[in-house]
Amino acid sequence: MKEEKRKIQLTGGSTFTISLPIKWARDAGVKQGDELSLIQRSDNSLVITALKEKTELIKCAELVISEKESFEGNFRYLIAHYLVGYDVVKLLSPDGFGAEERKRIKEEVRKRLIGMEVVGESSREIVLKSFLKYEDFTLQDAIQSMSKIILSMQEDAISSLDKSDPNLAEDVIERDNEIDRFYLLIVRQLKAAMSDPELANKIGLGRQRDSLGYRIIVKSMERIGDHVENIAKNSMTMTLPEGIKIFDSIKEVGISAKNLFIKTLASLSDTDIEKANEAIRDANMLTDEVEEINEQILAEEWSVTDKIHALSILVSLGRIAKYCEDIAEVTINMGVWVAGELEF
Repeated sequence: MKEEKRKIQLTGGSTFTISLPIKWARDAGVKQGDELSLIQRSDNSLVITALKEKTELIKCAELVISEKESFEGNFRYLIAHYLVGYDVVKLLSPDGFGAEERKRIKEEVRKRLIGMEVVGESSREIVLKSFLKYEDFTLQDAIQSMSKIILSMQEDAISSLDKSDPNLAEDVIERDNEIDRFYLLIVRQLKAAMSDPELANKIGLGRQRDSLGYRIIVKSMERIGDHVENIAKNSMTMTLPEGIKIFDSIKEVGISAKNLFIKTLASLSDTDIEKANEAIRDANMLTDEVEEINEQILAEEWSVTDKIHALSILVSLGRIAKYCEDIAEVTINMGVWVAGELEF
């Protein structure tokens, strides 16, 4: 609707009134005698909402599986529908789904999309429905769950490196799927909250700009999970004997990276600007340590394969430090309040 202007009228000597745009009233289903909710925002604007019994609006979409695309290519289209908030997605295959394809779709949906379940199927159709209730799982709940998994992954990745335990490393790799699931869930929540102020308040999102901040934060956390997975993968294939001094240095940097992530999370939880600044300084120091160890490894008489794995682990530790720095910078930005700032 284009901008419309209304003159304020004085009614009864003490009440200001304005007329409502007829197009908005029709679209909102407002009629004579209905009540409206008026909410004053921090910038003195008003949010006008029609008060009526809420009927659950189910957003449905049909997605035709393309034969030209790979499985992952088609699944990315499904993820896009999940992220923008579709409740029901019908996957259609003109030539019908093969048994293996059908099985893989079900497995990937359960593994990667929280709340999405298969509720119907036929030879050419698979119906997926989201049973997710945003208010039952707040933004902070999701971030906290994501954080705990990342911390346990970091601890076990370091341990697998120290003990040369391939089973533990494999477990770390599998847990990265959980990080991806929470990441997609949070992005879906943030997208939904941007168009629904009531939902934004329910999930704990106070200001509009915080939505962008949390989007950057959870993406950084998802990337940290990827780099922890990379550390675990490389630890499985290293063949260095125990007692190597530089190898111990790598493990120490790994512990420092975990502690840095803990400090970064604490600054975010409390929106503590000073603690966030400390985390940034620690991240820069950790990056310098990584560069020093890189130089030492290049000078060692190791096999080319072990050097590649060791350097790859250090690259991931350096990237973890950088992503922690990104989270801390966003925390500082979110910690600054602006007078009259727009809230949900």
